[in-house]
Amino acid sequence: MAKKYHIIIFGCQMNTSDAERIASVLENLGYKKTEDLNSADLITVVMCSVRKSAVDRVYGLIEKFKKLKNKPKKILTGCILEKDKKNFAKFFNYIISIKEIKNIPHILKENEHYIFNSNILDDYNCDYLNIRPKHFFKKTAYVPIMTGCNNFCSYCVVPHTRGREISRLAKDIIYEVKNLVKNKTKEIWLLGQNVNSYKSDKINFPKLLKKVNDIEGNFILNFTTSHPKDFSDELIKTMVKCKKLSMDLNLPIQSGDNEILKKMNRPYTVEQYKNLVKKIKKALPNIRLSTDIIVGFPGETKKQFNNTAKTIKEIGYGVAFINKYSPREGTVALKLKDNVSWEEKKRREKILIDLINAKNKKYQK
Repeated sequence: MAKKYHIIIFGCQMNTSDAERIASVLENLGYKKTEDLNSADLITVVMCSVRKSAVDRVYGLIEKFKKLKNKPKKILTGCILEKDKKNFAKFFNYIISIKEIKNIPHILKENEHYIFNSNILDDYNCDYLNIRPKHFFKKTAYVPIMTGCNNFCSYCVVPHTRGREISRLAKDIIYEVKNLVKNKTKEIWLLGQNVNSYKSDKINFPKLLKKVNDIEGNFILNFTTSHPKDFSDELIKTMVKCKKLSMDLNLPIQSGDNEILKKMNRPYTVEQYKNLVKKIKKALPNIRLSTDIIVGFPGETKKQFNNTAKTIKEIGYGVAFINKYSPREGTVALKLKDNVSWEEKKRREKILIDLINAKNKKYQK
């Protein structure tokens, strides 16, 4: 009887894409997927370390695992900080860097326990992205075009958990998308921590976007995530030419206050961001903007928060992904005093959510 595996995913679309590649590796080993934890021989958790709440959810799983009668082997992978590795080592048999998933067959065969070495993260390239994924959805597919990040925003762990930015070869991306379209996939998402900085040989992101758009077939094209500092005029002009491109665009602002943006190591001002939005809206009048915002960043005063609320009103986002700041190991922001109470963070979060909801109700009417 074939062994069974179960995958649990926390976090973003990138983690879902990684899980699809892990599923492919396990099925090539002869494992069959199961939705029942109690029948699984191997459980893989793809975790996120960006927010403390995401890490806490993994601790919640551990209590579930203790009650399982079948005592399955357990893999932890995804975005994993050094501190998380140490804390989870006694609960998981294998703690594997996401860049090592090609090595899962060898790791399972040769080791009873395994913990990856964080110091070798940047020694790996992005070959693991070329594993043919076991897609979880029939109509939607996530296609990573790069991995890692070079921006080092002061609150973000991604450069510490995924390493520096590496772009995938354009020909490999095109090949994957063509196969998806042949298999009747209707929605393609190009993924990266900062898709705007993609570069492979002489192909930058605008050129890649146009190449994907020009693939024959009936599909909708999306991309995420964009960094405002790299959102070029060339990209805007290319978006206008891409007829398959969705009119939904996520453009994270993170804060509507210049001083907080500087503390976050976001190298643009609110004024520069607004000018960028104006250019995008002028070129693409039907664009639907969403954004990411952090409330309660260390030192954020009520006045600075109000600047964010004012900016949200002015720009008029359709959706905002609002997160309460939580300190993360290895980030520059950890050195700053986290002096906004959790209750105040929740209050500020609710104010922004209400602003967005009020705007959407107005449009619906």
